[in-house]
Amino acid sequence: MATEFVPPRVYRTDRRSPLRWLWSHARRHSWLFLLMFLGALGNGLAMGFIPMWTGRAFDALTSHPPRWEGVLRAAGMVAGLYALRAGLMLMRNFSAETIAQRMERDVRDEFYTALLGKSMAFHDRIPVGEIMARATNDVREINLMFAPGLNLVVGSLMFLFMPLVLGPRYHPALVAVPGVFLVGYVVLLFLYLRALAPLSMQVRKTFGRLSTHINEVLDGIETVKALGQEDYEIQRVERRTRAYRDAVIRQGYEEAKFWPFLFFSIALAAGAFHSLYLFWQGHLSVGDVVGYVGLLQLLRFPTFVSQFAYAQVALGLASARRLLEHLNFETPLDHNPQGYAGAMRGDVEFRDVWFGYEPDKPVLKGISFRVRAGMRVAIVGPTGAGKSTLVKLINRTYDVDRGAVLVDGIDVRDWNLGALRSQIAIIEQDVFLFSRSVRENIAFGKPDATQEEVETAARWAQAHQFILNLPRGYDSRVGERGVALSGGQRQRIALARAFLTDPRILILDDATSAIDSETEDEIQKAIFQVARGRTTFIITHRLSQIRWADWILVLEGGRLVAQGTHEDLLRTCEVYRRLFQLPLADAALLLPGRNGGHRASTAEEDGKET
Repeated sequence: MATEFVPPRVYRTDRRSPLRWLWSHARRHSWLFLLMFLGALGNGLAMGFIPMWTGRAFDALTSHPPRWEGVLRAAGMVAGLYALRAGLMLMRNFSAETIAQRMERDVRDEFYTALLGKSMAFHDRIPVGEIMARATNDVREINLMFAPGLNLVVGSLMFLFMPLVLGPRYHPALVAVPGVFLVGYVVLLFLYLRALAPLSMQVRKTFGRLSTHINEVLDGIETVKALGQEDYEIQRVERRTRAYRDAVIRQGYEEAKFWPFLFFSIALAAGAFHSLYLFWQGHLSVGDVVGYVGLLQLLRFPTFVSQFAYAQVALGLASARRLLEHLNFETPLDHNPQGYAGAMRGDVEFRDVWFGYEPDKPVLKGISFRVRAGMRVAIVGPTGAGKSTLVKLINRTYDVDRGAVLVDGIDVRDWNLGALRSQIAIIEQDVFLFSRSVRENIAFGKPDATQEEVETAARWAQAHQFILNLPRGYDSRVGERGVALSGGQRQRIALARAFLTDPRILILDDATSAIDSETEDEIQKAIFQVARGRTTFIITHRLSQIRWADWILVLEGGRLVAQGTHEDLLRTCEVYRRLFQLPLADAALLLPGRNGGHRASTAEEDGKET
């Protein structure tokens, strides 16, 4: 089974069901549950004795003559019981709130670290908005499930049993009404929760869809505005909002049909009639009737609270079920913490590699090649040939379906994943920068880097000068996704970030596409210097960069159709010549020593797409 990245607070959880999972978190706080239970039990007992002392006060007051010392004693006891209740309720509520906050913290830790440990197959499949809805709102529902949800459930259960326990002290027959009420209450509550569970899940699902849509629109807001689709997107959000509203209304409609309300009223009337009948028979005093009816009034709290409390518990369980769907998502990615973690030379070998984002639709088919450490390798081919996919197998962004990728003769799946990735740097065309300072973005792969090391990496990437011109230099914030910078500036910061980590394998996936020709010449010189002694893979459409490579791989339709030097491929590979739209006779002009060969204009060469 794949080994996931684990959180700093290391403990195992049981993910077989929502209840097992929540309990595996909650049992770590058993002493808090004990305090909550003791507080609820003591509060229930104190509240149960208050009607009894109130009844005694009635008996003392209605006696002839009135026994004022009995009234004062009862008043003192009631006051003391209320003071005791205050302390016990504080203990119960404080314990429940502490449990709720710790549960939210632990669940968020587990969920967040699990997301970081999932393979790209998971992240390609699940929309970011859906993940965010579960990581924020659903995790918060776990908190609310324990406080006030479970807190009120435990507290109300004590009130529920007090009439059943203390009622027979007046007369054995007075156990009848509380007993019947308890049985009926449990049955009605079970039916209520069974009807509420699917509605609670539907509320969570529709909220997730709404969150996904809003996140997608805001992420692509530039496209929405550029195409003038604001009104259309507003209408779509309104439809999602209506679906969420309708789901909440259906849940509210079911909550409104809470039959225990009616059952409580019937039980209270029946209990009062029963006690009055026993009074008429001479078995009870006035104070006993008052005390017993006061005990029955305790049933009001669990009846009224349960509508909210159990609904909150149902929402929490629905949220736990949704979180488990992502936590239990099967991923083949194994972090292999016990794997090989030595220093990397940079030899790379593909052995009959097959891979597809969907099992029955291979993107790469039978790829085999070997690259020695320190070589510069260009990967070329038409759009959709599988170039970017191929390099993402080296650092295990994805794992192969068949065959093997080896680094230094060791299958990448046998490497410690952290050690493998820390020695490989990938720079893509679509550069991602965090909403942090320039310094933090460059040092992201090496957080303990000194200022001198950061500036050296920036100079290599030809970024130092423009960074100094920013308002706060290296401390300037780049905005979300680097929105405050131009495309070329973002790519130079990404290059600096890669150079700082001192990788043994450097992968450039069209990494200079957003840079002007003059800056690109300078960056290529820097890359050439930094790449010395490192294995470098270059995916590009620019002939000047392709000819810089020691070895070229030509892909078409997911297959490696040819490999060799630039000169050899121009002579022997029709697919390679077709990339430059050159017939064989004209291709000869680009060979060394023929009409200038390599001295052809860089600007003209770069206009040719591969």
